[in-house]
Amino acid sequence: MDNKPCCEQTDSLTPLQGQALRSLARVKGQVGGVQRLIQERSYCVDVLNQIHAARSALDSVAVLLMENHLETCCTEAIRSDDPDLASARIKEFAETVRRFVK
Repeated sequence: MDNKPCCEQTDSLTPLQGQALRSLARVKGQVGGVQRLIQERSYCVDVLNQIHAARSALDSVAVLLMENHLETCCTEAIRSDDPDLASARIKEFAETVRRFVK
């Protein structure tokens, strides 16, 4: 796969991209909180709970982006007249999902 953008590219962010960026800003804050907890020598379980929260939030962003990719890029490829493109997009998506469930 050539890794060229498959979604429509515009000068402004889509609502989904805005949502993803807001969520990532929260993740960034959570990671900063983890750093502070470690620097303050906080209770290990408190640190681990914050790490879990940050990972869950990051996973939510990944699911949001995967759903969007499936609904846009993969669907467009399947509807196209190019079976090779459709097959490549499906294979690429399956490999991506496989990495997330390991």
